[in-house]
Amino acid sequence: MDFSNFLGLFKEGKVGAKSHMKNLIEMAMVDGHFDDTESDLLKQIAKRHKISEKQLDQIQNNMEEVHFEVPTDEKIKFSQLFDLVNMMVIDKYIDSEEMKLCSIFAKKFGYKESNVDELVNAIAENIKNGQVLNDTKTRVNWLLN
Repeated sequence: MDFSNFLGLFKEGKVGAKSHMKNLIEMAMVDGHFDDTESDLLKQIAKRHKISEKQLDQIQNNMEEVHFEVPTDEKIKFSQLFDLVNMMVIDKYIDSEEMKLCSIFAKKFGYKESNVDELVNAIAENIKNGQVLNDTKTRVNWLLN
């Protein structure tokens, strides 16, 4: 890892991870129910970001205290969008409110407004077909530019 990548990870550390957890919680709850598969995915992603279940509960119980942050690193940005889309599709049902919220996040992350719906749909299809993050990024790269 080169020094600039290290600095990017440092800047987008725990605070950025808390923002990401808040976004995932919002995605899980936007359709009116938060099921076990969504909860399990949230815990898995939190663990990857070194956020304990206690910290996750604190984020969920104090959502207004966690401020939205746009990742500056392109890899982190795509990874967060991938996680959000994964949260949307994990329960095998895509609610229209989930799709709207995912598109809003994609726009806030700076992806082109003209193709965010296509981007979100393409990521969703890749996830449904068992594709992992890096494979999905390769497949949808043409939509990112």
